[in-house]
Amino acid sequence: MDLKASIINESLKLFSLNGFIGTSIHDILSAANTSKGGFYNHFASKEALFYQVLNEARSIWRDHNLNGLESIEGHLDKMIQLLRNYQEKYLLDGEKFPGGCIFIMFAVELGDQRPHLSEEVQKGFVGLKSMIKRMLDQSDRCGELKEGVDSDIMSEIIFNSMLGASIGFSADKSVENLDRSISALIAFLETLRK
Repeated sequence: MDLKASIINESLKLFSLNGFIGTSIHDILSAANTSKGGFYNHFASKEALFYQVLNEARSIWRDHNLNGLESIEGHLDKMIQLLRNYQEKYLLDGEKFPGGCIFIMFAVELGDQRPHLSEEVQKGFVGLKSMIKRMLDQSDRCGELKEGVDSDIMSEIIFNSMLGASIGFSADKSVENLDRSISALIAFLETLRK
């Protein structure tokens, strides 16, 4: 791994544990085993690093959460697999995200302190909610859902339940509680099935 990738990788871990604001340049230099010169040779500022880390976190999120969805035919079944991936492949990835979901960490800490960075994080949340709604709309068009299911309301419920499960897991690191939350959400989705 080259130095730039190492700095991004180590910063990803540190930011998930301590947040962007709570992680110092010194912390990053120490974790990546580099000097200020090594850092600034690749990044103009800590904020420039933030954008690179955010891009890497988004890439990991897509790889983990969308894994295997293309091979599933039913749209509701894709949503259920997305939730399983979210739990098993993303939230439980303690190697890359030892502190839990980095997007939650960013959203909580950056909102008031660095709103321009928070806006970048919010784009991902908007995209996830839109993806959930699209999946529900496709499920409805294919006749998989009971009549009268409102995809706007259901996408809000599913999105907020996913965030709640993530926050709970970040707080207590209880795999049992996380499993209970995701299992309850999957059971809820099953009640929507025709």
